[in-house]
Amino acid sequence: MPSTNTISRRRFARMLAAAVTLPALPAWSAPASSTPMTHHLIKPPRLSQGDVIGLIAPSGRIDDEAIEKSVQHVEALGFRARLGLYLKEVQGNYAGSVEQRLADLHRMFLDPEVKAIWCIRGGSGAISLLRHIDYDLIRTHPKILLGYSDITALHLAIQRKVGLVTFHGPVALSTPNEYANRHMLAVLTDPQPSYTIPMSPENAEHAREAPVYAVQTVHGGVATGPLIGGNLSLVSALAGTPYAADFRDGLLFLEEVNEEPYRIDRWMTQLDLSVGFDKSAAVMIGICEKCEPAGGPGTTLEQALATHLAPLKVPAVSGYSFGHIRHQFTLPMGVRARLDTAAQTVTLLEAAVS
Repeated sequence: MPSTNTISRRRFARMLAAAVTLPALPAWSAPASSTPMTHHLIKPPRLSQGDVIGLIAPSGRIDDEAIEKSVQHVEALGFRARLGLYLKEVQGNYAGSVEQRLADLHRMFLDPEVKAIWCIRGGSGAISLLRHIDYDLIRTHPKILLGYSDITALHLAIQRKVGLVTFHGPVALSTPNEYANRHMLAVLTDPQPSYTIPMSPENAEHAREAPVYAVQTVHGGVATGPLIGGNLSLVSALAGTPYAADFRDGLLFLEEVNEEPYRIDRWMTQLDLSVGFDKSAAVMIGICEKCEPAGGPGTTLEQALATHLAPLKVPAVSGYSFGHIRHQFTLPMGVRARLDTAAQTVTLLEAAVS
């Protein structure tokens, strides 16, 4: 019987072969233009069973095990996987050089057989791609882009420069579960004029032992607006740049993991100073695991969040089912939605795909 590593190499070679049939891209693809922000929302074509999903690693380095697990995830959902050419490249903490990661991103958007692009993991490094992305290529070849964490940098830049709906949701390396898969596939495959997402019952159960999983309503109410946000450190890092999140009149969603509360306070202060939380339609904080002070007493996560949420007059909540957690729902960037704090639901008010 062949070893697991041999099987992995064969699978990698088979799926990689399909990708190299495209015309060769240059190692470095400069943006065709510096097109300003568009206000027209572009919705990618829906995903259908049997479609090809391209797997890329625009941020942190990965290994054979991560690639194999991601392929299995794609196939278990009824799709086919196509691998980026440079998935096995390594440069420090990153999955290859900026040029290599950029080439895989561009190639997947250009490949006519690829119907969605799924990031294998986050990590760090996606922010280095932003000034070099060919946004006109993405505008003329719109398709689903899915991931979270460091992928926030790509979501915000593409939303700002192109207006394409991208999807803050599980990465391909995420451990599959019914709640996450159900809400992800509903958004990606079944366009509906309205779709209501409840909080995860598994997270509610977990809140009995881990209070960070509990839903907290700081200010109640109902609010509508386009969804905008992502990982807090990335949203903060892009403030003041051409790729910054403009969350005025929007439903701002933020999440973080494994960061001390004083950092969360600092990043939220930066966003408040740059745009102002009071200018949003509402603020939603996800489940921020492992965000407690290290080495003894200090500012708690609850205190850090309260500093910024308590003074607001718009709906503000925390503990919603998104973030670096297993049971998370998918948020389509730019799509109009309604937050109902009493019902603890987020309702998409338009389809996210065409």
